[in-house]
Amino acid sequence: MILLFTESKVSTSIYNQFMNHSIAIIGGGPAGLMAAEVLSLRGVRVGVYDSMPSLGRKFLLAGKSGLNLTHSEPFEKFISRYGNRKAEVETWLKDFTPDNLREWARGLGVETFVGTSGRVFPMEMKASPLLREWLKRLAESGVNFQLRHKWNGSIATEGGRLSMELETPEGIKTINADAVVLALGGGSWARLGSDGAWVYWLNQAGVKVEPLKPSNCGFDAAWSPVFKEKFDGHPIKSVVLSFGEFRQQGEFIVTKEGVEGSLIYAASALMRDEILANGKAVMHLDLAPDKTEAQLIEKLNKPRGSRSMASHLEKTVGMKGVKAGLLREFVPKTEFENMERLAFYIKQLPVPLIATRPLDEAISSAGGVMFESLDQNLMLKALPGVFCAGEMLDWEAPTGGYLLTACFASGRMAGAGVMKWLERKP
Repeated sequence: MILLFTESKVSTSIYNQFMNHSIAIIGGGPAGLMAAEVLSLRGVRVGVYDSMPSLGRKFLLAGKSGLNLTHSEPFEKFISRYGNRKAEVETWLKDFTPDNLREWARGLGVETFVGTSGRVFPMEMKASPLLREWLKRLAESGVNFQLRHKWNGSIATEGGRLSMELETPEGIKTINADAVVLALGGGSWARLGSDGAWVYWLNQAGVKVEPLKPSNCGFDAAWSPVFKEKFDGHPIKSVVLSFGEFRQQGEFIVTKEGVEGSLIYAASALMRDEILANGKAVMHLDLAPDKTEAQLIEKLNKPRGSRSMASHLEKTVGMKGVKAGLLREFVPKTEFENMERLAFYIKQLPVPLIATRPLDEAISSAGGVMFESLDQNLMLKALPGVFCAGEMLDWEAPTGGYLLTACFASGRMAGAGVMKWLERKP
């Protein structure tokens, strides 16, 4: 397990061994800052370079409505959230578990609690107190922060060291380092610094990069003009979404373009891949998960009298508003006269999705530096001395604390990898 260093625990001899080495970290999000922590507390001179005017901008925005730091579920279930990259991510998480993350936050004076859903939050809910204390501790350990410094893709080896060019307000600056950690994020929320420009640069350097795709994203649906006008912004609560083997209860929001929200994000990777393969994805909604189909049939078959169908749906099964609107949108008119068929649709309404929302709108991105291009310490095989961490690697996870936990853990893994690299250097 990676030791959770405190300054008092690091011996003078360790400082002396590495104090002549300097490391450049490109990107000041959770992964980059975690790498900086591991290295600076081992006596290495660390410079963190970020293109934005302040650090951790995406981290702060993600925690604006409550920083979901990690999740409290059992470890085996936790690591299952990383899909086909479970094995790779598990190596990071075994060295820095969700419990380690909570302990680390406590070391910054930030206590956490477990919500009713099992998600873990800081007591104050916000990201800013944690980031503020973290940056203070890093600065005290000697980390040098350089803002408005954007890497332009240039990297070369000179005399056994790495040389990089950064665009700054004063012009091009060249920096030299014994190793570099790239923690540039994925391709979502470009306005906060994650613009994905590095994909082209690393491809040119011979690094295999899986194209970036939206993850934890919304989708477009071909709403009718009437539905779009009437229900834009309406939440759909207490429904079950089914897609293939995925089945989960929750809620989401109707937008002018389609759908978004936590339940949609949970199934987004599966539905995105289906759209990429076949041009569309059809999710099925159970609009009345508290009632069986037989119960619905019984209630709907009650005499309607002079009531309209809209009134009958509301009075018998409580179907109104946007849920009733969805039925009107996707159930053929003739089926409204057949209560058995109507009950069937209420329990499994097909809703076709025609496209993902743009990458820049997504909460996170899939794709990135392929693990085949990395060694076990997250160093690029094509660029010795250059390490990668965080969302720029080819993995994805749902919301719920899984994204942040793996970003933190990968940063620590990259930092530890740099230390091993320095130990081998003459």
